[in-house]
Amino acid sequence: MSLLEVKNLRIEYPSRHGVMAAIDDLSFHIDKGEILGVVGESGAGKSTIGNAVIDLLSPPGVIASGDVHLDGELISGLNSNQMRSIRGNRIGFIFQDPMTSLNPLFTVEYQMVETLLANTDITRDAARKKSISLLDAVGIPEPELRIKQYPHQFSGGMRQRVVIAIALSCDPELIIADEPTTALDVSIQDQILTLIRNLCKERNVGCMLVTHDMGVVSNVTDRVAVMYRGRLMEIGPTEQVLGTPSHDYTKSLISAVPRSDVKLRRFPLVSYIEDAKEKITLDLKNHWLGQSQDQRDYTGPLLRVEHCNLRFVTKDSLFASGRQYLQATNDVSFDIVEGETFGLVGESGSGKSTIARAITGLYPPDSGKIWFEGIELTAIKSEKERRPIRRQMQMVFQNPYSSLNPRMRVTDIIAEPIRFHKLAKGEAQISGIVNDLLDYVGLGRAAGLKFPHEFSGGQRQRISIARALATRPRLLICDEPTSALDVSVQAQILNLLKDLQDELKLTMLFISHDLPVIRQMCDRIGVMKQGVLVEVADTEQLFTEASDPYSRSLIALMPEFKGMSREGLDISTATVKHQ
Repeated sequence: MSLLEVKNLRIEYPSRHGVMAAIDDLSFHIDKGEILGVVGESGAGKSTIGNAVIDLLSPPGVIASGDVHLDGELISGLNSNQMRSIRGNRIGFIFQDPMTSLNPLFTVEYQMVETLLANTDITRDAARKKSISLLDAVGIPEPELRIKQYPHQFSGGMRQRVVIAIALSCDPELIIADEPTTALDVSIQDQILTLIRNLCKERNVGCMLVTHDMGVVSNVTDRVAVMYRGRLMEIGPTEQVLGTPSHDYTKSLISAVPRSDVKLRRFPLVSYIEDAKEKITLDLKNHWLGQSQDQRDYTGPLLRVEHCNLRFVTKDSLFASGRQYLQATNDVSFDIVEGETFGLVGESGSGKSTIARAITGLYPPDSGKIWFEGIELTAIKSEKERRPIRRQMQMVFQNPYSSLNPRMRVTDIIAEPIRFHKLAKGEAQISGIVNDLLDYVGLGRAAGLKFPHEFSGGQRQRISIARALATRPRLLICDEPTSALDVSVQAQILNLLKDLQDELKLTMLFISHDLPVIRQMCDRIGVMKQGVLVEVADTEQLFTEASDPYSRSLIALMPEFKGMSREGLDISTATVKHQ
């Protein structure tokens, strides 16, 4: 008997325009101690499957037909009270977005302890001790101190680790992990996946691992299910599906996985598309998007960071002697020349995102200087003086959902910076620009009428990128821009950024934990460790002859994709076609 068995599942979303089938006739099983990987493009229905199993489908989604069994017990028809006893206790769920799955009003300690008290027979003191032990197990430094803090005081990767600790806290029979490594660097990713793998093997726990990271799938899962538009394309042992795939879509999806062994000019695209629409292209040099920003007669680096130091208060006190601090960045210095892509890598909490926020003025540094095209940003005090520079410097944030206003339609979200900076004449021109941007990032202009919650995580990230491009920036700061994207959308977005860089001389600061993507995108790379920039080197030099031991350890931990041979790719067109 299988631990989880899904039979002929159909999930529908009725609306005034008709019924949309998010999942159609899906059947699979997960045995005890087995890890099943579920892969596919953004919007394929991967997360919907996990939400249906624990009865957390977003309204008006319903299970129209089919059954879900947990260890032989039918759970798809249970009422809310009955499902509440299963969630957390028998089924642990790791959500894709750690910030929206943690309550910002309560400390991490409160949320972990209450979870244990609600689902297990344990005292409050024992629950607190177990919570600290779990935080330590998932790699949170100083767990006794950090457990008393609020979610906003953690980096994205650390928040994800807290969510994983909560999911594992009640020793569930089944773990549903929805993109559990999205915000994690390679070292913590390896630690978390080892923890999940050992849990499955030693305690006979089953796991459904939803992910877009094919390297993770290759190294961790026992079997793989490939989804496309709500349908199961292929399922089987990992080695068979990734090594000798039988379906054309699987072959095309694997071909788009970023190479870690060699740098290509462009990313291969997934070409298996039913009812494919004609690709939208823009003549950027003659289009509004390609019109140059105001440039000064300056020949130095476009961006320069000098001896940047920034610290956060971790324990406040009326007296200075009683305060405790976290040194987020420690004497960081680097520069970026115009047209260059500079990468920042390092573990979660190493200060990568903090540097990005310091550059954009969101976090004023405690000491040090930041220059943009010869203008000292740290000396600017008024928002009026900074505004023209903000227009030329845009940021794509790590969390696409929390950076989009849920009450605004996508059209207004993208149009907002255009209106704010007065970059267009009249609403007709603004509407045309927004429609072009939506087409350009692969969403289509019909998406402009929807709200952010109506999109998948990858689609929301494309909205964020379209909004960032709306001011025609000269410097684009990308903080984990592909963390929520599957390999196909990732390839489209990264090729888009390469096109913009080639045609518009766009300069980028690219922050990511995905080392294969970093290798393909960046000209130079800086490696950060605990707030210190330990090494800066050309990309190929770093990946082949890194000088710092920490850099070498990061590269060694990079998941190796063990899939079908990709030696025959036509990298001149970067398209893989399967007839």
